[in-house]
Amino acid sequence: MPRATLYVIPGSHPAMAVRRMLEYKGIEYRRVDMLPVVSHAVLFALRFPGTTVPSLRLDGEKLTGSRAISKALDRVRPEPPLFPSDPAERVAIEDAERWAEEVPQRAVRRILWQAFRRSPDSMRSYTEGARLGVPVGLAIKTAAPIFAAEFRMHGISDTRVRDDLAALPGMLKRIDDWIADGTLGGTTAADFQVAGSIRLAMTLDDLRPHIEGRPVGQHALRLIPDYPGRIPPVLPEAWLEPLRAASGGSA
Repeated sequence: MPRATLYVIPGSHPAMAVRRMLEYKGIEYRRVDMLPVVSHAVLFALRFPGTTVPSLRLDGEKLTGSRAISKALDRVRPEPPLFPSDPAERVAIEDAERWAEEVPQRAVRRILWQAFRRSPDSMRSYTEGARLGVPVGLAIKTAAPIFAAEFRMHGISDTRVRDDLAALPGMLKRIDDWIADGTLGGTTAADFQVAGSIRLAMTLDDLRPHIEGRPVGQHALRLIPDYPGRIPPVLPEAWLEPLRAASGGSA
């Protein structure tokens, strides 16, 4: 039985994707919760290859990033697989996994932090079940430096987030199309990668009505039924207009 320790930040969607991969594989793991920004110093001190979450210690091997972890999990526990054995099908899954990490994962992260800035008390709901080593209320009250660092590291601004929201309908359609043609809809690494981001997006009341009724929303709910956290409507109405237009004016 592989021995695993998973380092996460509460609410992290790539970390949630890896948690579900570990559970799908039947690999028991210990979870270590860390605060945003502080996590970089911790992982650097522990000599991981990167300083982002998720990071995983697996039978002595140190891995950083959901894509590196998904491949390692298939190597140490081939069944059930996260990647198909057929070469062409594997390329399609790897391409979808890469896109999911590079596009919706980053966009949803920026949208989330923008929403947190408008509703900082909502951060508490994402720490359900986490052991941070400090009182959650104190962490939230002293989070100003963390906000500044996160906005700087991820290039978060009003303009960038508004652009992310305008691009979100296209992302959702792409995933719906992959589900329709069978690329997604199973339990591959790409499925978990996509589901993590979409499921986090659905914790925002501003976004959930535009997602949950679509194939992409049902896919995310199937793979990740429970996701701690909720943010009430906080984003400007004008920013959400592209989503409403794509939904036919509903929600």
